[in-house]
Amino acid sequence: MEDIAFRDRAVYLPATETLVVADLHIGREAAANVSAPLGERGDLLDRLSTLRSAFEPAQIVFAGDLLHSFSTVPDGVAETVDQLYQDCVDDGASVVAIEGNHDQLLDTVWPRSVDSAVKLDDGTVICHGHEEPELSGTRYLIGHDHPAITIEGVKRPCCCVDASGYRDSELIVLPAFTRLAGGVELNHAQASTLQSPLITSVDSLQPIVWDHDRQNALEFPPLGEFRRLL
Repeated sequence: MEDIAFRDRAVYLPATETLVVADLHIGREAAANVSAPLGERGDLLDRLSTLRSAFEPAQIVFAGDLLHSFSTVPDGVAETVDQLYQDCVDDGASVVAIEGNHDQLLDTVWPRSVDSAVKLDDGTVICHGHEEPELSGTRYLIGHDHPAITIEGVKRPCCCVDASGYRDSELIVLPAFTRLAGGVELNHAQASTLQSPLITSVDSLQPIVWDHDRQNALEFPPLGEFRRLL
């Protein structure tokens, strides 16, 4: 995994200068139906700005579920999507949006075409993960399942890596980029708990957690071994 930089709810692929995030679920704040604003827009835009400053990516891929609602575009969502796109372009990055299962209305607010999957020059196939991709690659990078793990009583979003998890190739599962999603706890999960057809084993998934205090990625053993220690 030396060719991947893990960050908080994101990964960067240096070989292709590509930043990847998944599951922003823009509009989830409106769906929460709370009287006090949760600051969704500012939080998403600020954290993406921090990632762009850290890596200066040539390309940014949103790996599905940019939107939250299946059937409506709540007030403010179109403006957030437009600002998100424009900020990336203004920083000199090309932008790719992958369609997720929540993105049935994405083409009404996204300024460009929406893809079902994309293959990078290093062989990485990026898709949302709710269905198997038609593209074949040497690595598969997905979102969809919002993985998280509880360590010492604290639930943390995590990336998951399986060296030969899908089609005998490396599989990487991203956590949700939105902080409004609770995450699916993997501590006692089985493969049937997760929804992606690309994930056939939970025990072989290796969790990687971003440590905010130390500003580095903590790599843990595969879950089949690690869960016995939790």
